[in-house]
Amino acid sequence: MQEKRYSQMTEFELRQEIANLKEQARKAEQLGIVNELAVLERKAAMAKAYMLNPADFNKGEEYEIDGDPGSYFKIHYLNGVFAWGHRVGQEDKEEALPISLLLKN
Repeated sequence: MQEKRYSQMTEFELRQEIANLKEQARKAEQLGIVNELAVLERKAAMAKAYMLNPADFNKGEEYEIDGDPGSYFKIHYLNGVFAWGHRVGQEDKEEALPISLLLKN
């Protein structure tokens, strides 16, 4: 069976996927499988990004990074559900983050 891409899922399907990934992550954490935990958390963040509206995030603005308190990300541009930009204080390193990791102040 071909798996659906997150971009093709309904909000209900995305919510189910996130719940499933969180359960798998909880089990991985209990078993001490750190690398699997990180992968599952990133997948859940990606699924959550597809439930958000990229238009709610603005070029030039800074957002706190979820899971990294005190770190801020400045958006240069958006491409789908990814914000491209840099971490404040690391202007020479462009990177992309799913918009679900950006917290509005």
